Amino acid sequence: MSWCPGGDKLDQDIFDAMTEFIAHLMQRGEQLSQRYDVPVSCMKALRRLDAPVAMKDLGHRLHCDPSFVTMIADALEQRGLAKREPNPADRRIKNLALTDRGVELKAAMEQEVLGQMPWAQALGRSEREQFLELVRKMCRTMAAAPATAAVSKPETEVSSSTGATSPVAH
Repeated sequence: MSWCPGGDKLDQDIFDAMTEFIAHLMQRGEQLSQRYDVPVSCMKALRRLDAPVAMKDLGHRLHCDPSFVTMIADALEQRGLAKREPNPADRRIKNLALTDRGVELKAAMEQEVLGQMPWAQALGRSEREQFLELVRKMCRTMAAAPATAAVSKPETEVSSSTGATSPVAH
């Protein structure tokens, strides 16, 4: 790939390797989802449900809008993995809580996921510690600096006579 002509080849190689790595992780997640008959979005919700949580708060944790949280709650309830219950502090608010079956499935899935992680298989303990330190360092950097604006395309104007576009001079 040459998405950054004139750029650092090492950075390009890291980007390509990370893209491949993430694709493999996503594929494993999809396989796990199929094996347990639980949509990936529900797997993410199960991971974040340790105690009953207001559905609004779950939406914040999952970075999704309330209608999507409702779909997740419906899917978890249909599978007997979670139930909606009134919030003790405010009965107008609905909490989502794992059922016993949901707790069991969550534990089984997490056990299987941790056993499949490539760093557990390919790296020794000190390498895993270094890897964790590097991942956390990159996460801190990303959290501290907002994403830069997308590279803007040059403005163009359309010629009414030919329909062709050409760059606009500023």
